[in-house]
Amino acid sequence: MSNKIKVGITHGDINGIGYEVILKTLEDNRMLELCTPVVYGSARIANYYRKGMDMPNVPFNTIENAADAQPDANNIINVVGEDVKIEPGVSTPESGRAAFAALERAVADLKNGDIDVLVTAPINKNNIQSEDFHFPGHTEYLASCAGEGKQALMVLFNDRLRVALVTTHCPIAQIAAEITTERVHDKLVQFSESLVKDFGLSHPRVAVLALNPHAGDGGVIGHEEENVIIPAIEQAKKEGINCYGPYAADGFFGAEQYRHFDGVLAMYHDQGLAPFKTIAMAGGVNFTAGLPFVRTSPDHGTGYDIAGKGEADAESMRQAIYAAIDIYRNRGRHSEAHRNPLRRQYFDKSKDNVVLDLSKDE
Repeated sequence: MSNKIKVGITHGDINGIGYEVILKTLEDNRMLELCTPVVYGSARIANYYRKGMDMPNVPFNTIENAADAQPDANNIINVVGEDVKIEPGVSTPESGRAAFAALERAVADLKNGDIDVLVTAPINKNNIQSEDFHFPGHTEYLASCAGEGKQALMVLFNDRLRVALVTTHCPIAQIAAEITTERVHDKLVQFSESLVKDFGLSHPRVAVLALNPHAGDGGVIGHEEENVIIPAIEQAKKEGINCYGPYAADGFFGAEQYRHFDGVLAMYHDQGLAPFKTIAMAGGVNFTAGLPFVRTSPDHGTGYDIAGKGEADAESMRQAIYAAIDIYRNRGRHSEAHRNPLRRQYFDKSKDNVVLDLSKDE
C-alpha cells in the first residue's frame, strides 16, 4: 500500500480557470512523486479544456471511489453528468451546482478518511448558493459541515508573509461591530497555535493590525484600538503569546515591518489581503486553519475574463498542493512529538536505582 499523501482537488466553477490551473499543475509528472491526486470533477470537462487550449495530454485514471485511487496516476471521480453545459467565462446556475457537487463529495471523502487533504479550485460565491450551500465561501462551509465545532481561521501565505483575518467575508458596514475583544483574542490564540502546529514554528511573533487609520490616533479617529484590540493583545500576552501592536496597516506594510514577524493578524478581508496579494504575486496560498483537516486553495478567483484562453497562471494552485502536503506533515510531526510525553521520574538516593513515578498516585 502506498504511503503517499492523497490530495483531493475539487474542480471549482467549471466556467472559470479551475480546470486550466489543475491541468497545468498535473501535467508535470513530478507531482506524482509527492502525492496521489484525486480530482473531483469530470473527465469530459477536463478533456474539453485541454483540447480547447491545445495543452499536452494529462492522462486520468477514472475511479468510482477515492479509496480506489492509483498511487502513481492522476485520478478523477466524475461528480457531474455528461450533459452539463460548459460556458467558459460565464456564471451560470449549472456551473454553481457542479462546483457544489465536487465540494460535497470531496468533503464526505475527507471526513471518511479516503483522502488526506483537500485543495479547492475557485468557486463563484453567488451561483453556488442553494439550500445546501448558504455560506459566504469555502471557509464558512467547511467549518459548518466538517469543523467538529471548531472555528475556522482564514490564513493566506507565501514564503515571505502569513496573514490571518479576524473577520472574513463581512460587509464593510458591519466590520466594527464584529471586532470584539473576545474575537480578536480568540483569533490571535488560534493563529499562534497554527503557526506552531501547521507551520512548524517555535515561539512565533505575531503583529496585530489596528482597525482605524493611524491606529485611532489616541481616540481621535476611533476607540476600537484602546477599548477592544489592545485588551485582547494584553490578555494573549499573559497567556504566553508573542504578539505586538496594534499597528497602522498602511505604515506597517509600507515600511515592510511584516518581515520582522512570523504572522500578521488583520482586522478585515481587504486590509490584509490587498497588500498580501500585491506582495505575493501569483504564488500565494489560502489555508483554512483551525479545522481537524487540512484545506488549501489558490489565492485567486474564478478568472472568468481569461477562462479557456490558456492565460491562467497555475503557480498558486501548485503552491496550494505543496502547502497542503507540508502542513499535513507538520501536523503529523507535532502530534507525534506531543503524543506520549515521558512520565515524570526521579531516583530516590536512599534506595538503589528505584524509580518513583510522580505521574501516578502511590
